[in-house]
Amino acid sequence: MAIITLTTDFGHKDHFVGTIKGTIYRELEDAKIVDISHSISPFNIQECAYILKNSYKTFPEGTIHVVGVDSDPTPENQHIAVLLDNHYFIAANNGVIGLITSEIVPDKIVEIQIPNPVKSSFPVLDVFVQVACHIARGGTLEVIGRPFDQLSDLKEFAPRISDNGNSIIGSVIYIDNYGNVVTNIQKKMFETQRKARNFTLNARNKKIREIHNQYSDIINFDLDKNQRKGPGDLLALFNSAGYVELAIYKSDLNTVGGASTLLGLDYRDTIVVEFE
Repeated sequence: MAIITLTTDFGHKDHFVGTIKGTIYRELEDAKIVDISHSISPFNIQECAYILKNSYKTFPEGTIHVVGVDSDPTPENQHIAVLLDNHYFIAANNGVIGLITSEIVPDKIVEIQIPNPVKSSFPVLDVFVQVACHIARGGTLEVIGRPFDQLSDLKEFAPRISDNGNSIIGSVIYIDNYGNVVTNIQKKMFETQRKARNFTLNARNKKIREIHNQYSDIINFDLDKNQRKGPGDLLALFNSAGYVELAIYKSDLNTVGGASTLLGLDYRDTIVVEFE
C-alpha cells in the first residue's frame, strides 16, 4: 500500500485533519498516512511549496502527496493531479506545484474530473481524498482527469540578478520554528554569480560577509570561550535544503527571539547580496 502524505494549513484545533484521516482509513484500512505539516500559514503558497519541495523526495517513489492549501476550485484554481519525479501530487493549481516543478519537468498532469463531484467547502476531503485512494489502489491518472498544460507559475517569488550581475535581490520565503529566516536565494545561484568575489549580504541594517555550512561554524574553537561568537550571534548559512538562511545561533523564538524578530524580517521582505 502506497504512503499518503498530508500537507495543509488546517492546524490541529479543528476536526479537518482527523476527518481526512478517518475517511482514508475507511476506504483503505491498511493505508499509511504521514503528516508532513498542518501548520502552513493560511493560504501561504510559497511556504507550502518550500516545505513540500524539501520533504517529498525523502519518501519512497510512488508516494501520494495530498496538498490542502488554498484548495477551493475556481476557473483559475483548478484541481490537478501530477506525476512528478515518480511521486503523485494532488493539489489546486495555485502555484504550489509550479514552484516544485521549477527544476523538474512533470511526467503527467491532469485536471481532476471525477464523476458526480460533491460541491462543498471541504474539497480536500470530497475530492483530493477520493483521488488519493484511487491512486493508492493502483488507479491511473487518466481515469480521474484529462490532460492539463496550464500549470500556474509564480515567477514573482524568484530572486533577481541586478546591477549587471553584481547583486542578487532575494526575498524571505519561510520562517521556521526557531525564527530562522530562509531566503529564496539558492546556493547554486549564489556561487554562480559570486565568481569567487567578496560579498555583503544586507538584511535590514545588518551586513554579513560570510556564509557558513552549519550553525556551529560561527564558533572559532581556537579562541577562549569569552572571545568567541556563540549563542545570540547572527550568522548566515546554506541550510540543508540549499538556501541562504539567516539565524541567531541557539535562539529561542519564544524567549529571546530569533532572526525574524530581532532583524524585523517577515515573509516577502527583501534580502540583497552585493558582490565586490
